[in-house]
Amino acid sequence: MDFPDRFSDLPEYAFPRLRSLLDSHKPGGAPLAMTIGEPQHPYPDWVGPTIAEAAAGFGKYPVNEGSEMLLGAISGWISRRYAIAVAPERLLALNGTREGLYNAAMALCPEAKGGQAPLVLMPNPFYQVYAVAALSVGAEPRYLPATHETGFLPDLDAIAPETLDRTAIFYLCSPSNPQGAVASEAYLKRLLELAERHDFRVFADECYSEIWRETPPPGALAVAAAMGADPERLVVFNSLSKRSNLPGLRAGFAAGGPESIRRMRQLRNYAGAPLPLPLQAVAAKAWSDEAHVIENRALYAAKYDIADAVLGDVPGYAAPEAGFFLWLPVADGEAAALKAWRETGVRVLPGAYLGRDVNGENPGKGYVRVAMVAPANEMQRGLETLRDCLYD
Repeated sequence: MDFPDRFSDLPEYAFPRLRSLLDSHKPGGAPLAMTIGEPQHPYPDWVGPTIAEAAAGFGKYPVNEGSEMLLGAISGWISRRYAIAVAPERLLALNGTREGLYNAAMALCPEAKGGQAPLVLMPNPFYQVYAVAALSVGAEPRYLPATHETGFLPDLDAIAPETLDRTAIFYLCSPSNPQGAVASEAYLKRLLELAERHDFRVFADECYSEIWRETPPPGALAVAAAMGADPERLVVFNSLSKRSNLPGLRAGFAAGGPESIRRMRQLRNYAGAPLPLPLQAVAAKAWSDEAHVIENRALYAAKYDIADAVLGDVPGYAAPEAGFFLWLPVADGEAAALKAWRETGVRVLPGAYLGRDVNGENPGKGYVRVAMVAPANEMQRGLETLRDCLYD
């Protein structure tokens, strides 16, 4: 039997790959997972009661695009956060943003660009769904280095015009995963100007937008509105996983131009998995409440301070601007992760597992990603252990 070869050269996904690297070795101390970005702060105490109150909704098929209550809550949050109006008709509730980041390419990527297979640009390293989305629509993923030298974001001025002319979609994550870099208003404006000039769409992954140190990261929707950009040039994605410590709720949204959202909704009618109505009720309440988000951000502020105190004098250490990952420089990420596990029991993720080789170089190879999601005392122990193991 024949199988498609479009995904045949995908590397093993990061976490099974990590298990293959580490699990045949005994940990050198009490195991502490600092790998996956799964928030461990408490989620709001009204989550359970809200589900119970709305439990009758489990007996109904969910609304595909999101309930009126949920879309209204998302619209209200966007208005408060970015001081712009986005009508519910320009929103689509998602069963986690990974679904939307994937299916937006299915719905919106053209079959060809300039008579050739379209390009889908993305930072390198990156959230791995971007590349699979590109391959699924017959596009060519093009990996743009996001390194210390480029401010951990793609250098927009280094992209050749002929590349941009073939581009259909540009994925950007800000605040970035894994480095915690924030795209400025000027950067977002420049990207949207290029999108207009070269006729491509920007998919802005803003899932870490509500975890920041000092200044709220700018949003692509607000920048686009201020410059009068065509709303069809941009689709923005966000979720409650990080903002509200609800990764298991699988509640996110996409916001874009009316035709883009119409097409995404239409595809979802056939191929989507809408969020159950009781979970939509929780999501609506979460988008409407900011108190728990402020409390959550304060917990991460203390963790930023711990990381700076423990690692601040490590050569090459770059304090993240936002998000909850540390991107720590090492000689070799795989070797460092294995050493840390075998000698200390701390699990970290080799940075190369989040990137791709381009011309024989993987920009994540000399890093490990560390998630600051454990309780503060455990996180401090883990970072101190890593410092002693990897840097002294």
